[in-house]
Amino acid sequence: MIDLRRLRVLRVLADEGTITATADALYLTPSAVSQQLRQLGRDLGVELLRREGRRVRLTAEAQILLRHTEELYAHWERARAELAAHGGTVSGELRVCGVSSVLASLVAPSLPVLRRLYPELAVHVREEESRDCCELLLSEDADIAVVLPTMDSPAEGDPRFTREPLLDDPQDLLVPEGHPLTAAPDGPRLADAAAEPWIVKPHNNDTYPLLVAACTAAGFTPRIAHHAKEWFAVSALVAEGAGVCLLPRLVPIPERHRVVRLPLQGHPRPSRRIVTGVRRGSETAPAIAAGLAVLRELAGGFY
Repeated sequence: MIDLRRLRVLRVLADEGTITATADALYLTPSAVSQQLRQLGRDLGVELLRREGRRVRLTAEAQILLRHTEELYAHWERARAELAAHGGTVSGELRVCGVSSVLASLVAPSLPVLRRLYPELAVHVREEESRDCCELLLSEDADIAVVLPTMDSPAEGDPRFTREPLLDDPQDLLVPEGHPLTAAPDGPRLADAAAEPWIVKPHNNDTYPLLVAACTAAGFTPRIAHHAKEWFAVSALVAEGAGVCLLPRLVPIPERHRVVRLPLQGHPRPSRRIVTGVRRGSETAPAIAAGLAVLRELAGGFY
């Protein structure tokens, strides 16, 4: 008999790359991770890991097992979904994770709708960056992730997930009141802000690679003057003339911040693709299907 919990450890190791990172993701000790994988190898009569210095490498047998693991997990998720639907009610827990701006604009407004439609459903919300949300799905600490596809997030077609586009969120240029770019008769192009100081946190921030990609397409490299991540702080810095930023249109700005949101003209017109992700096979589970349906309905009301 194969223990699916041990397969999950192998699955997470393939994604994380190290025993230590796998242990952190699964809330286990490194020795427990190693023990689970050794036992899985004994169950199958194959070697799954090979030590190379301080690191481990997945063997060819482990790679074969991983290919079958994704199908096994998808069938398991479908079985759980069918069992959950058998009672005919939407109940239990629904755990939703996502980036802060999406939680504020989409996930938070979904809560009263879900409470009204499904009073027996308890929804829990968690803010994380996009890559971390995908890890939470794999470790089964989240059921729905509302994220931005980034360079370090799973690729399109990853067999572990079912992903659907939710909406495209345009990004505007945020400048202080009185800034010369506010006088552009048809609105500025992104290239017009090439010489401006920019405000963005480069590390552990989904927004940074989107900014760099947009500016590169416009023909320049942004000069990062200040490192800030939370939109309230970024807007406050812009209001004081410290620099400019790209602001997603979903993100509200405080009225007391003396800033101007400028829709960009020409090419490129940067935007963020917002998607939902679930473990493949789990999308028909009643609670997850209900959460996805409400999020799609709310997203359809934008723009």
